[in-house]
Amino acid sequence: MNRLISALLLLNIVSVSLPAYADNVSKTRELVDNATASVKNFTSDPDMTYLRRHLGAAEGLLIIPSMVKGAFIVGGSGGSGVLLAKGKNKQWSSPAFYTMGSGSIGFQWGGEVSEIILMVMTQNGMDHLMSSSFKLGADASVAAGPTGVGSKAQTADILAYSRTKGVYAGFSLEGAVVSVRPEYNTAYYGKAVRPLEILATRSVSSPHADKLRQSVADMIADASKQSSQ
Repeated sequence: MNRLISALLLLNIVSVSLPAYADNVSKTRELVDNATASVKNFTSDPDMTYLRRHLGAAEGLLIIPSMVKGAFIVGGSGGSGVLLAKGKNKQWSSPAFYTMGSGSIGFQWGGEVSEIILMVMTQNGMDHLMSSSFKLGADASVAAGPTGVGSKAQTADILAYSRTKGVYAGFSLEGAVVSVRPEYNTAYYGKAVRPLEILATRSVSSPHADKLRQSVADMIADASKQSSQ
């Protein structure tokens, strides 16, 4: 009888977890597709010249296609994204999945949805992203990336860029927490994998991410051609 009960409990757990796993697989693939669209949006944005010209010097790229912020007295923001790392051969890795969130209290109103790109410019920034969780500004320095014509260089572990439609002017990621999404990494690659295995040793990869990787490579190549003209 005890064996029968145990078997039924196990069957119940599996029946509950399988739909959740399948849902995460769908969500991760959609997130990668949306990240590819975001890269193309930043590529065509005339204000993102500095990003395009300096992306080739970055160690990594965290793309959050939809960072949602809504507030009335108490505000907060959050979104999921993917991180790609540049290898020694300048080839970009398959994506590791992350989430970024922050909270704030103030006299705010309205709402916005932003596309966020974080250019990871230093090894210190990448090292913190390899950990399970870290805070921007505390564990790794972050600054708003230069935009527009004639933009001047900015020094930080991470340069943040945003494309926003909404009522808020400007943005700050100081204090935002970036965390690994292990359940998304598991769903996308079909087994439990750490960011180190995806981004550094590259023991796993996915053909589904080829369009995203190519879009990043194309942004760098196009910027290089324009600079040489």
